[in-house]
Amino acid sequence: MTGADIIGALLLADADLLAFIPDDRIKEDRLPDGVTLPALVARTISSIDRQTLKRLGVVRVTDRVSVTVRADSVRNRKTAIRLVRKCCAGRVGNIGGGQGVAILPAGVGPSVIGAASSFEQAIDFRVSFNDAV
Repeated sequence: MTGADIIGALLLADADLLAFIPDDRIKEDRLPDGVTLPALVARTISSIDRQTLKRLGVVRVTDRVSVTVRADSVRNRKTAIRLVRKCCAGRVGNIGGGQGVAILPAGVGPSVIGAASSFEQAIDFRVSFNDAV
């Protein structure tokens, strides 16, 4: 289980987001060459286990997950960022197979020109969850 798995589950279950970006354009780690835009890719940027002297049944993990939007226009990039934020930020509970999940927004990166002159921007989340030892 990773934070990217949890974020991916949320993205693939959100009706508003899927109406704008079909599920076959939401990937983990890498988008295929020539993907139709707009598209999303979720990546785990970093992962930290809570440090305890005695590791009992679970450990608290906090992953920084980045969701990169690749769009064919500035308007579509902004719409996708808004939908991703609405879908993921501030969620708590048992989500996407994760137990004791808490998701906080962790910033939006700069807008850049991406592959094939696409419009890209990333939104990050801190995803905390309990993971079996």
